[in-house]
Amino acid sequence: MDKKLVPVGVSNRHVHLGKEDIEALFGEGYELTVMKDLTQPGQYAANEKIEIVGPKGSLVARILGPARKTTQIEISKSDQFAIGVSAPVRNSGDLTGTPGVKIVGPKGSVELKEGTIIASRHIHMHTSDAEKFNIEDNSYVDVKVSGERGLIFSNVLVRVNKDYVLDMHLDLDEANAAGLKNGELVQIL
Repeated sequence: MDKKLVPVGVSNRHVHLGKEDIEALFGEGYELTVMKDLTQPGQYAANEKIEIVGPKGSLVARILGPARKTTQIEISKSDQFAIGVSAPVRNSGDLTGTPGVKIVGPKGSVELKEGTIIASRHIHMHTSDAEKFNIEDNSYVDVKVSGERGLIFSNVLVRVNKDYVLDMHLDLDEANAAGLKNGELVQIL
């Protein structure tokens, strides 16, 4: 049987902004500009960055586009210590009860009541890959990393959609712990 190999996408801290917050931070009618396309179709890293301000410090973060319905801040465990918030590990969009932060742009700032998370590790999987791997949407799998810093990532959520490209998303802390870089292959067990 073929190994179930998946390329890795390493994600540094970033922000998904709602349209209202884009305008508050950058000015009325402002549109994000594309720096580079990301693996998932229609997603991109914007040229624009904002500052995330917590009770202990601040960090600069890139904005990922396009605009979303709700603003979401994604940081790593290391980042939470730097800014002084206790962000939970959550799936994207699960923001209820998460800490808020202040975000600052060139034209203004926004005080978020909630929305800061450490994103759960997950795999984006096209429907054809899910069929080939015999994995269903919203399943959890274990993923093996080989090499000098080999390890097993447990509780990896699989999201299946006809518009997805096969890609496992890890935050910078997770990737560094396993010695992984963008594009390297890991194996679903």
